[in-house]
Formats: sequence, structure tokens, C-alpha cells
Amino acid sequence: MPGDDAWLFSILCLKQFYNMNQTITTPAMVGRRGNSAIFIIGGLFFIFGFITWLNSVLIPFLKLTCELSSDVQAFFVTFAFYMSYFCLGLPSSYILKRTGFKNGMALGLLVMAIGSLVFVPAAQSRSFPLFLVGLFVQGAGLTLLQTASNPYISILGPIESAAKRISIMGVCNKVAGALSPLILGAIVLEGASKLEEQVKTAASIAEKEQLLNEMGSKIILPYIVMAVALFLLSWMIKRSSLPEIEMDGGSNASETQMNKTSVFQYPHLVLGFICLFLYVGVEVMAGDAIGIYGRSMGMSLDTTRYFGSCTLAAMLAGYVIGIFTIPKYLSQQNGLKISAIAGIIFTICAQVSSGYVSISFIALLGLANALMWPAIFPLAIDGLGKFTKTGAGLLVMGIAGGALLPLLYGTLKVKPAIGNSLAFFICMLPCYLYILYYSIFGYKVGKNTV
Repeated sequence: MPGDDAWLFSILCLKQFYNMNQTITTPAMVGRRGNSAIFIIGGLFFIFGFITWLNSVLIPFLKLTCELSSDVQAFFVTFAFYMSYFCLGLPSSYILKRTGFKNGMALGLLVMAIGSLVFVPAAQSRSFPLFLVGLFVQGAGLTLLQTASNPYISILGPIESAAKRISIMGVCNKVAGALSPLILGAIVLEGASKLEEQVKTAASIAEKEQLLNEMGSKIILPYIVMAVALFLLSWMIKRSSLPEIEMDGGSNASETQMNKTSVFQYPHLVLGFICLFLYVGVEVMAGDAIGIYGRSMGMSLDTTRYFGSCTLAAMLAGYVIGIFTIPKYLSQQNGLKISAIAGIIFTICAQVSSGYVSISFIALLGLANALMWPAIFPLAIDGLGKFTKTGAGLLVMGIAGGALLPLLYGTLKVKPAIGNSLAFFICMLPCYLYILYYSIFGYKVGKNTV
């Protein structure tokens, strides 16, 4: 089974921990053990990519199983998942100050496992609120994991090549992201269109309930397996010797910066938070909302369940481009600028086309989005020194953009004066315009001021 190979890959990655016994004390620490650390963090990126991109399957699955009446209700799947980042981003940075990176990553995996187990009673009762609780808890674990892993990989070498390292992480993340909806979709959405018709034509309430209960039970085993794997991975990280990075008052901070007293005294960080907020919104729209977009054009559930994987495949291609071009041929700033321009072009093309052509342009937004996180994150934390962990927590809060933008789309698309296509355009274009601004001017604001 493909899912078994995915988890085996992650476990084999973590086994490398036992060969590492060195503490990293400078941001430019590279070499054999530094490369081993990159390999291990890649395994972690694979894990949270696998879990994050299950939402594209959960949205139609829960809409059918829990008998949700509208797309707006269904988008509370992304709302619950991504709002956990906003609620727990800064608290995660404080936890990391006490635990360090390694123990913080282990704790994040443990919390994710607990969130996965919540899916079992949620599926047995077909309780949509309980599913949302499970998603929020999973998101809480991912918040801690991302708050640790993103700055870790950003400063595990020169800041100029951070986007390249994060692009490598992105390949791990998006390979998992492309696989996870295919795997879970094959398990829980097989024959979903037929079931939809059977539910509509059920002769009695009892027959309808039986059909929906059978559908809901399909998700129990995958999430039990996921929980067991996450518990195991948490234990392995806890016992490992993954090198710690000492960065309080790090070497990338100038004397002037060291005298600052608040993370909010860095304008480029605050503007970067807004940029990440909007970026995650458009990423989730392109990956998770593409199925709803296709359904609104009359496409069947059996067809639209594959759309999310198309977006993730395009993102994977973008990450591969980033690995080979940054920083040798392309700076992080220019990569972000080109990506924003591509996002603007693809959004306009999706608006002026229809059918599968429009869907193709939305999937291509994955290509445009690929280099955005790898570029925005290191640009935003550059020069923070002792505030790096707090700044990373603030940036991770920006992932809440994935909670709000799909809800806005779901609300606008049902308005007769707007409709599906225009609602998507209204949500996406301003975001890409702001990202373009940050790539040209925003990332420099305040860096040369006292």
C-alpha cells in the first residue's frame, strides 16, 4: 500500500538521528552532520505535508458524511485546521524557548497523534464539531512542529541559500501532499458519487443513516494507523541526538538590532507576516478549494477528488526549479517576484476561461506558489537575532490565512451578483499583488533604520 511506503520513508529518515552527536552553535554550520540534519528535517516536512493536504479530501468527505448544507460549512475544515496556527503560533515560540528544537518537534508529533485519535469517536458519531476539534488539535501539533522546523532549516547554513534548503523541504512536503489525497481519497471517496445518489433516493431515514455510517467508518482505520505512526516518531525524536541550534543573539544580528526590545520593531517581519497570511490563503485556495470550484461547475465528486493532487504536483515542480536555481541563478527576492507575477497571470487566465481549462490554470497556481514560502520566511526572519524564535512564531500565526480566505470564497460564490469564478478572482488577485509588493519593497523596510 502506498501509504505504508510513505510512513516507512519517514521512519527510515528518523533512524539517522542516532548517528548525530554534535550541537550546532553557529548559523553557518554545514557539512556532513549539517546535511544529516537537513535529511531528517526533510522527513518531518514529509509528515506534516502528508497530514496537511488531507484537507482537500476531508472537505467533500465531511460534507457528504456529516450532511453539511453548504460549502461555507465545509470550509470550516480548513478554518479549524489553520486557525490553530493563529491561536498557538506565539505560544509555540515560548514553548520552544523552554524545550529547544528537538523536544519541541517531539511534542508537536505527540499532539498531532492525539488529534488523529479524536477522528475515531468523531467518525463513529458522525459529529462534525468533533471532527473540527480533531483538526484543531492536529493543527496545534503542526504549529509547534513548523515553528521549530522552519527557522531550524533557515539558519542551518547561509541565509542567502535558505530558500534552496526550504525548497528541498518543500519537495518532501509536496510529494507527501500529492500522495495523501490520492491515498485517503481512494479509501474514503471510492464510489462517493454513487453513494451520494443512494443517500438522496434512500427509502427511509434508517437506510440513509446506515449508508452514511458505513461511509463515515471508512476513515477510522487510516487515522488509527496515522496516530500510531506519529506516537512512534515522537518517541524516536525524543530519544535522538538531533543537533540543537543555539541562536539567542545570533550572529546575523547587528549591534543596533541587538538593542531592540520587541519583535514588532522589525517592519520587514510585520510585513512578512501579512505576506505569509495572504500566501497561505492562496495556497489553500489552489489546493483545497479547487475541488469545490470544480463541483460548482457541475463536475462529479469522483473527478474533482484528484484536483488537489494536480495542484500539489505543480508545486512539486516549482520546488525542484527552486533547488536548481536558488541562489546560483536566482535570488530569493527575484524568485518571489517572478512567482507573484505568475500568480497574477494564472489567476486572470482562470477568470477568463472555463471548464477544465480554468481548472488547469488554478492547478498551475501551485507552480506559482511553490517558491513563495521558501522565500518569504527567510526574508522575514533575516537579522532578528535573539528574536528569531518569537519572529518564527509570529510568522507561523500567518498560516491562519488558510482559515479565512476559503470562507470568504465560500461566502462570495453563492451571491448571485458574484458567482463562483468572480469570487475566486476577488479572493486571489489582491493577495498576489501584495506578495509582489513585498518581493520588491516590503522585505527591505526598516532593515537599515535604527
